[in-house]
Order: sequence, then structure tokens, then C-alpha cells
Amino acid sequence: MSSIEEFGSVVLQGWQGTLSFTELLERAGQLEADGLPQLSVVLYQTWLGRNQSPYAHAGYFNLGAALSNVGDLAAAEASYRQAISLAPGFVHPRLNLGLLLERAGKLDEAIAEWRWIDANSPRDAANRAVVVSALNNLGRVLETRKQLSDATDCLSRSLALQADQPDVLHHWVFLRARQCMWPVYQEIPGVSREAMVSATSALAMIALDDDPAEQLAAARRYVDKKLARNLERLAPSGGYGHERIRIGYLSSDFCLHPVSMLTAQLFELHDRGRFEVYGFCWSPEDGSAMRERVKAGMDRFLRIDGLDDRQAAELIRSHEIDILVDLQGQTSGARANILGHRPAPMQITYLGLPATTGLPEIDHVIADPFLIPPEQAHHYSERPLYMPQVYQVSDRQRVAGVTPTRAECGLPETGFVFCSFNNSFKYTPEVFAVWMKLLQRVPGSVLWLLADNPWSESNLRREAEAAGVSADRLVFAGRVAPENYLARFELADLFLDTFPFNAGTTANDCLWMGCPILTLTGRSFASRMAGALLTAAGLPELITTTLADYEEAAVAIATDPQRCIRLRQHLARERESGPLFDTPQFVRDLEQRLIALLDETALPVAA
Repeated sequence: MSSIEEFGSVVLQGWQGTLSFTELLERAGQLEADGLPQLSVVLYQTWLGRNQSPYAHAGYFNLGAALSNVGDLAAAEASYRQAISLAPGFVHPRLNLGLLLERAGKLDEAIAEWRWIDANSPRDAANRAVVVSALNNLGRVLETRKQLSDATDCLSRSLALQADQPDVLHHWVFLRARQCMWPVYQEIPGVSREAMVSATSALAMIALDDDPAEQLAAARRYVDKKLARNLERLAPSGGYGHERIRIGYLSSDFCLHPVSMLTAQLFELHDRGRFEVYGFCWSPEDGSAMRERVKAGMDRFLRIDGLDDRQAAELIRSHEIDILVDLQGQTSGARANILGHRPAPMQITYLGLPATTGLPEIDHVIADPFLIPPEQAHHYSERPLYMPQVYQVSDRQRVAGVTPTRAECGLPETGFVFCSFNNSFKYTPEVFAVWMKLLQRVPGSVLWLLADNPWSESNLRREAEAAGVSADRLVFAGRVAPENYLARFELADLFLDTFPFNAGTTANDCLWMGCPILTLTGRSFASRMAGALLTAAGLPELITTTLADYEEAAVAIATDPQRCIRLRQHLARERESGPLFDTPQFVRDLEQRLIALLDETALPVAA
């Protein structure tokens, strides 16, 4: 509207009852388009207070939306409830009310509103979009509550109503993988397998496909669809010339998380004569000793969760960070647009995502020649920064708890114990079929797995029975504190690795505790992680390249008690003096390579 006088005239018409509902929508919409949402609220309130109309329910719905836009959430909630009281079958305010209740932390009430829409709304053209949104919100919230089966059902029904929803399909695929619902790419009417693959996240793709070219394609699809491009570069290309190199670590996992469990000693051991260590964090304050240790290992530790991506990038730039190490990749909580602003002259990815990120602003990935063979490097958007021994840092300060008894863990008193404490989404039907053959070929043996969720447990027991193996030969271990989890490895005889997504931190823990791990190695980063650790540990005999060799190697170890003893003795020596767990040497090697990188790119460093 062009003037306050014109606005006053429209409000007067609303007061006098001469403004039609259609005109109300048009005038209020114009106010919002002109950047005057508060005046839109005033117009709706005036019209609703002075007019008796069969469209009052719609007016209160629009008022609720306008109030929400200006941040008056309590009044917005009241308006939505008024709309519902006037027209109980009007579903749109219920959808928005659910979102407001979710923001207020009233999840049960939010879920109730969305369930009402699902149960009571016809699936016609007029209501389909609202029903789809309600189902998607239900799926999202139920997933965060770990109600995976109900979440999957909601998203399945959403996709049945509207097939073309890549974001929904992305979550649906990962939910099925977490529950071991095989095949993961189950047929949905109107959704092709190609669409499922295209919608699969970089993280989920790692567990489903060993093709590094496909993983690069998935990463680039994510970058193209989800991230801002051509952001302003903040860091100078020539560096800063600090006396000490400023290295910053960027993560949402500076808490009781596998990334911190690996890197805590890295932060502590950096040479303070050459490096100044910064942490940039949007991690939860979980109160853990690990979080306090990580914070203490930094020279400067700064929270950035209260900043948007641009502000966070500007903060990093203001500290003149020479090398920024992203510990996140495309994993949950990632803030890749921070990197998109190029707040540091050199940006490196490490540990967070065991695959290429596809991010053009990341220059290097820390690797070793086994993890990323030079002939496979073209499948990575980053240039490998090769470590001489192993890519993965270790924490020599971790301590195991008291070893439990077999009975306390639900294990039989005798018999060979195969284990695989990886997350359930890493399990695949092909590898699980081999595990069932092992149980058949090794009498009295059991398979000890992580109790990730009850649906995966139920599905795996069913798969075992279908393979002719009694379900009670699968033993599930609940999650426990890190020290008690480490102690469990004392009872396991052989860790069976997953494929194509190997164990990462779990493999490190397993070998640290002296338990041998048998891995199946492929072409991708994720399928070569355990092999990289075993190479550094001097145990190439535990690296296989086919399912048949994997099966035969497992049987050979399980039926040779003396070999099991020798493997544990070898790992005990490696723990004390081998390169795999020589964290001080790892840090020196990494620092030398970082300094060389700065020299190579002509960035000034200390002499």
C-alpha cells in the first residue's frame, strides 16, 4: 500500500464491515509483500472483531499465520485454535498448530494434531498436500524419538500420496537401512529405483554401494541441491604469516562422540611451539568428561551455534585461521555453507564422513595409500593428503572397564564368539548371509551384535531363522558407557567387519583391546577403513577382497585356537610399540605434512 492514509482507509472498511473477505486477503497479502506484516495482523484483527462471516475460520487461520510471522507465537496458537473451534474439519490450522507446539517443546500435542489430520482428512486433491505435510512432520519427529517403525510407515504413506519427494525418500531409505528392512530399495508405486538412488544421502549411500564414482555423484547432488553456491570468499589466498600456524577444528561432535574419542589426544599433542589450536563448536553440552577433555585440549574454544553460517565464517576469518579442518562432512548437523564462505586459506576434511564430500571449497582429505589408492584419487573432490602409516589417529588414554562375565553379557559359557558392534544400518543381506553360514559351519558359535533398535533386532532374528539358524544364536548387546563397551572386546574372539561400510572408530577400539577384526575390502573409502588399520598393524592376512575368501578366513580362524592366541599376542605388541597406536608420531607426521602444504601453496609460515 502506498500510504498510511490508504492503510487507514482499509482498516476503516474492515471496522465498518464493508471489506469483503476476498478484499481482506488481497489487502493483507499486499501488506506482507510490502514488508509490513504487523499491519497485516492489525487488519485481520480488526476485520475479525467487527464482521460476522462464514469465512471467519479462514480469517483466524490467516491471522495465526501472520502472528507467527511476527513472532507472537502464543497469539498465533490461540488464533489457530479459534479457527479449529469454528470449523473442526478445517485441517490447515491443525498442521500449523502442530508446528507451533513442536517449537514450544510440546511434541505429544504436536503429534496429536498431525495424527488427527492423517486419520480424518480425505485424500482428495484439496487436502492431499496438507495430509502429506502432516505425515512428513510425523515421520520427522518420530524419527528423532527413535520410533523408527512408525516413522517409516508415515513416510511410506506420504510417498504413496506424492511420489516425487526426494527429501522424504532420502529419510525413508535411511530408516529402512537402520531397521535392516531388506531390500532397502523396496518398490513404491510411482518411485523408480533410479529415483531412490538419486535421493539417497551420501551417508546412506556409503552403506549401500561400494562404487566410489557413485558416491562422488551422490555428494555432488547434495552440494548442488542443498548448499549455497558462489558465496563470498572471506580468507585471503596468500595467508597471514603468523609466527605459529593457526589450525582450527570445526565440528558438532565435540562431545561423547566417536570423532572426539579418536581426536582428543591429537588436540593435546599438537606442538604449541609451531601450532595454535582452535575449536569451533556447535556441539551439545552433554556434560561428559570427553567434552571437557576436548575443550581443555584447545588453545581457544568458541561456540558458534548462536551464529548463522555467514556469521560463523566471519568469526573464523576474524581469528585468521591458516588451516581449517572440517570434522563433519555431510553428516548429521553439518554446516557446509560455513566452508562455502572459505573462511580459511586452506580447508581440509577429516574423519567425519568416510567418503568424498563433493565440496569444491575443501582442498584436501587426510588419508593413507591403502585407504585411497592413488589410482582411485580421481573419485574424490579433495586431494588426498597421505599419511605415511595410517590415516586414523588414536587415543592412547582410553581405558577399559572391568571385563564382564559371559553370563552377564548373555553369552553361552562356551563356544566361539563372533561379534560385530557396528551400527545396524551398516549390515547388508549379502554379508549377513555369510555370517549365518559361519554359525552353521562353526558348531556352538554365536554372533554378538549391537542392539541398535528393536526393529533391526527382530528383522535380523527373522533373517537368521530363514537361513536355517536358530535366532537364539544371535546375542544383542545394549549400549553402555565407553569403558564398559571397550571391556566387552575381551570376550569376543573375532570381529566380523561389515561391507561396504567398514568399522571405523569401532575397528580402532577393537584392535586396541586386542580383538582381531576380519574385514572385507572394496574400492570405496568406507570399505577400506579397517584394511588401512590392519595394514598399519601388520596383519594383512585379515584383509579379504571377496565374500568367499571372507567366509573361509573366518572359519579358519574360528577353528584354530592357537591362531587366535597368536593374533591377540600380535595386537598386544602393536598396542605397545606399533605404528597404529603411536599417536605422538602420528601428530608429528601430520604437522610435517601441514607445514609442507603451506610451503607448497606459498603461504608464509614460521621458520
